[in-house]
Amino acid sequence: MASAITSWTEVNFSCSICRDVFSRPVSTPCGHNFCRTCVTKYWDEQVKYKCPVCNKLFDTRPDLQVNTLLSEMVDRFGTSVRVREQPYVEPAEVPCDVCTGTQLKAVKSCLECFMSFCQTHLEPHQRVTILKKHRLAEPMDHLEDRMCKIHDRLLELFCQTEQVCVCQFCTETDHRSHPVVPLKEEYEVKMAQLGKIEAEVQQMIQERQNNIQEIKDKIKCSKADADREIADGVQVITALMRCIEKCQDDLNQMVKERLKSTEKQAEDLIKELEQEIEDLTNRSSEVKQLSQTKDHLHFLQAFRSLKNPPPTRDWTTVEVRPPSYVGTLRRSLDQLEETLSMEMKKLPDGELKSVQQYEVDVTLDHDTAHPRLILSKDGRQVHDGGVVKEVPDNPKRFTKYIHVLTRQSFSSGRFYFEVQSKDKTAWYVGVARESIDRKGESLMTPETGYWSLFLDGWKEGLVFTDFPPVRVPLRAELQKVGVFVDYDEGLVSFYDVEARVHLYSATGCTFSEPLYPYLCPCNYDYEGTNSAPLIISRVNQTD
Repeated sequence: MASAITSWTEVNFSCSICRDVFSRPVSTPCGHNFCRTCVTKYWDEQVKYKCPVCNKLFDTRPDLQVNTLLSEMVDRFGTSVRVREQPYVEPAEVPCDVCTGTQLKAVKSCLECFMSFCQTHLEPHQRVTILKKHRLAEPMDHLEDRMCKIHDRLLELFCQTEQVCVCQFCTETDHRSHPVVPLKEEYEVKMAQLGKIEAEVQQMIQERQNNIQEIKDKIKCSKADADREIADGVQVITALMRCIEKCQDDLNQMVKERLKSTEKQAEDLIKELEQEIEDLTNRSSEVKQLSQTKDHLHFLQAFRSLKNPPPTRDWTTVEVRPPSYVGTLRRSLDQLEETLSMEMKKLPDGELKSVQQYEVDVTLDHDTAHPRLILSKDGRQVHDGGVVKEVPDNPKRFTKYIHVLTRQSFSSGRFYFEVQSKDKTAWYVGVARESIDRKGESLMTPETGYWSLFLDGWKEGLVFTDFPPVRVPLRAELQKVGVFVDYDEGLVSFYDVEARVHLYSATGCTFSEPLYPYLCPCNYDYEGTNSAPLIISRVNQTD
């Protein structure tokens, strides 16, 4: 049967009234076939009932019978014609909602029926009077989502105030005073924004990939520093007697633990960066997928629900800080100082060089200087002038102690500076936190915000200002003092620069606010003693 049908032409299945393929074919008593609608309409317009083909007259209006066999043959023929002549639906095209089996491409969508039709199934809308009144539009999928839920009209405008799609009736009611534009116009604007978002996401991904590389480079340097530190320690320790083997083991363990801590920090940062990259990559995929959407309505509705950018850290302030080994070997050898006196002389030179690389350029702040102090124009020298000058009142100024702070402060990392104290018999040099009391009297201790060395040539000698004061051995006249601070490690160390020896380290310090280098030249007497200035000097690596 199927092969026979495919050999027939459209004429074999055409109604003799409308000349089109039968639609719901019926038979007259004389055996001729017509579309039910065609023959019914034909007889409605005739006085006498006769066959449109053979003109056979009927006494009464015949009772039309459905021609089941012909209907089935017409359906098969129609399907065959559609398959041959109409295009199949392709990806991203709108399919016919009526076709069963193989779906054909829709040519129109009905805004009353909420369905899309291929050319064949659109035929009733072109023929039946009541269906002709339906509003047809270019093929659209998800028709129910394209209609205004309130007014049952097509969503074809975009409200810029509330960022929603609206119909024409909406602009006359709830959105009357809102600016609206056609969907296409807003689509183009949002598509441009989407391109910018994509560029920003790609830039963020690239920045984080760069961060990962920087972290890897830092940890590589940290490993090299650790290897070098261990090697230096081994070079010193292996020349000693068996009694210091434990010292060597302790040193290696301490260095490795610090390196391990740094590596763990780096691994955590890399994992966090990789997670951010993954989140951003997912967002990039969403953006790319949305950017391929050509449907204005679907795009704008999906754009509104586009996820916010994933929360990310500000990586510009994040870094992997190499572990500090300053004083590590020294502390390991303190208990063996008597036995290792010759070896200890070799150690400080390398230690001092390692901290001098963190030199910072600092100058004194006139606004903080006590009225007795005289500062040089370049802000690098200070001495006691002997008299209180008239100076502007300033909440930052010291009024009780003749102290002065630098202009520069530090809230992280490491820094080092040197102060020349030649020809002086008394002075304070160190660092102070920002919130120290500048107007009243208070002990200058870590508890009150001071970490400093004090030289009193007449009484106690050199001490670290704590309560009680910590005496610091001094082998020769101290002409230049170096100050090193590792803010994050809570370490403040002092060095005799000329002798290239370590003087004292305050460890386990807690810093929670900016630190300022500070100087106090102390008073001079009327005979001129202690009148020399304290001078902030530049590091000379050849000393």
